[in-house]
Amino acid sequence: MDIDAIRDILPHRYPFLLVDRIEEMEPDRIVGIKNVSVNEPYFIGHFPDYPVMPGVLIAEAMAQVAGVLVLSSIPDRKNKLVLLAGVDGAKFRKPVRPGDQLRIEMKVIRRKASMAKMAGTATVNGVVVAEAEMLCVLTDRA
Repeated sequence: MDIDAIRDILPHRYPFLLVDRIEEMEPDRIVGIKNVSVNEPYFIGHFPDYPVMPGVLIAEAMAQVAGVLVLSSIPDRKNKLVLLAGVDGAKFRKPVRPGDQLRIEMKVIRRKASMAKMAGTATVNGVVVAEAEMLCVLTDRA
């Protein structure tokens, strides 16, 4: 799935669209890519002499990949939003720097009509840099 297809599913736009590509998608599993560029706006103020991607934005990228999976299975997705409702067990293991490519894999642990609990990891070159469980809730767009 390329960026145009992702933009058709997610409501996010620059500077908060944090998914560049979806590489794999199954009913209960998805793999997304985030290319980390030195031109990201947060690097201007987040340790400018040693730029590091903020952990909260890594978690947001993971949530957006999860959101693509949840919304892609909804026929009326233009009228729905997926909101992040909870994060459990988040760990940020290594810094993510400009030039890195985040490979985000999210798996469904439990799914009901209006919610999904997912577990995921973000890796750079096969090394885990972050992991978390996330609760996503499906809601109507106002």
